[in-house]
Amino acid sequence: MYPKPSLIERLAATDAFLVGTWAKIPALETVELIGHVGFDFAVVDMEHAPHSFQTAYQAIAFGQSAGMPVIARAPDRSGSAAQRLLDAGIDGILVPRVETAEQAADVTAAMAFPPMGYRGMGYTSRAGRWGLDSAAEYLDHGRNRILRGIQIEDMGALEAIDDILQAPALNAIFIGFGDLQLSSGLAASDPRLRGLEAKVLEAASARNIPCGTAVQKPAEAVRCRDAGYRYVMVSADTTLFANAARDLIDETRSALR
Repeated sequence: MYPKPSLIERLAATDAFLVGTWAKIPALETVELIGHVGFDFAVVDMEHAPHSFQTAYQAIAFGQSAGMPVIARAPDRSGSAAQRLLDAGIDGILVPRVETAEQAADVTAAMAFPPMGYRGMGYTSRAGRWGLDSAAEYLDHGRNRILRGIQIEDMGALEAIDDILQAPALNAIFIGFGDLQLSSGLAASDPRLRGLEAKVLEAASARNIPCGTAVQKPAEAVRCRDAGYRYVMVSADTTLFANAARDLIDETRSALR
């Protein structure tokens, strides 16, 4: 029925470290190529890229057809996108800008079936293989094989991590250093941020909740693995294309001179 193990099941292993990238370009070929070259997963960015539900839906199907799990960063924390993305067969959702334990509980409950949450039944959707799977199979998949994650992006949330991690449906977190640096005025390497990072990683590990973040370079991915993260997004399809295009034209101009 479903590939085994799922992304969240792989991340639950205490020695896990998976590498994905952001899919910002709303094009099927990009997501398919990310899968073909061997990334562990792709994250369709609906917050900071021009993805609609339709382009996200297509990315889910194409990425999975290449054997790669696909999750999405939701456009906001309202929860309005959760039901449709989940019934489109997505492997998980990250909700941005979660600041409190109450928000963490609410946004992850939107991704979980009762009694843990309030996601609605829709087993004749793609998530239930359009009704080919039984209702029981669809519910089991939704309860046990979906990443229900939040992004921690401000100092208050980092400091409240013990309360946030108690959200019943929560099974993954992500530290967003971009907005964290913007709101705090601190560099990513600042000892205060590094101390809070260590606190979050320790608290998440104690509950076996995988923690991830985004990086730009392989060396940064190595640091994250050694620090205790279980997944990272390295670069993005837009950045990969831009850098490759710039290098190609620079090398061509140089050769022609």
